[in-house]
Amino acid sequence: MTDVPAHSAQDLIAASGAPARESRWRIVARNAFPFLVLALAWEITAQLGVFPPKLFPSLVEIGSAFWRLTINGILLHHASDTILRLILGFALSAVVGVAIGILMGRSRRMEDIFLPLVSIMAPIPGIAWAPLFLLWFGLGNQPAMLLVAFVSAFPIIFNTWTGVKAVKEIWVRSAQAMGADDRRLFVNVIVPGALPYILTGLRLGLAQAWRTLVGVEMLAAVPWGLGWMIFGAREFLNTDVMLAGVVVIGALGLALEKLVFQRLERFTVMRWGMMT
Repeated sequence: MTDVPAHSAQDLIAASGAPARESRWRIVARNAFPFLVLALAWEITAQLGVFPPKLFPSLVEIGSAFWRLTINGILLHHASDTILRLILGFALSAVVGVAIGILMGRSRRMEDIFLPLVSIMAPIPGIAWAPLFLLWFGLGNQPAMLLVAFVSAFPIIFNTWTGVKAVKEIWVRSAQAMGADDRRLFVNVIVPGALPYILTGLRLGLAQAWRTLVGVEMLAAVPWGLGWMIFGAREFLNTDVMLAGVVVIGALGLALEKLVFQRLERFTVMRWGMMT
């Protein structure tokens, strides 16, 4: 048997580590590429003067407004108030929406009761409910959070209901044949089988919550919030401030996707082999 050179183990370790580093760089480049293309297209359009500079500021002006608002603490105050309303409203909609969706999927009677109501109210835009919620609950944070919870619950209900109905019958029968009671059947079969659909519903519900909250923050006469900041800047044609708020909303949405939903998928459905 031939001897292996002493340096070959280090070479193998280095070789095995190179693809991992390369893959990480590729992931970073792939994620950054669309934003770089968008930034380049935006800056070219701004420099060509297709729109008036007051209405279409350059990236430098947007960055300057972002930095100024951040240093003054104004942007952080607006963002923190919006995030608080979003989290409270969306958490309520997630709990209620998943519960109703599971009930609809497991009970034909519950499906007959809730499905017509959800089907009628789901297509109605969230902003159309805003005047009623303001009349019912007054001005301030309460109507904003309740409206966010109400509107974002519909996609969660629909997707949870679909996920429960999509659980394969052979899984249920196999678990029952192995002696699983109703509790174990629900925890070990129904919920894992429906979880990919539930996560999709939560994503759609969160997007709906963002759209509704930004619109209602101005109508609800709240003192702080990204929606209030954007609409207030519109009156003075501060387009750079408006776009800085839009960038913050997009960054917060991306952070929630990367730090919450993707991690939840990685530790649940991807680990179980239900997604790749």
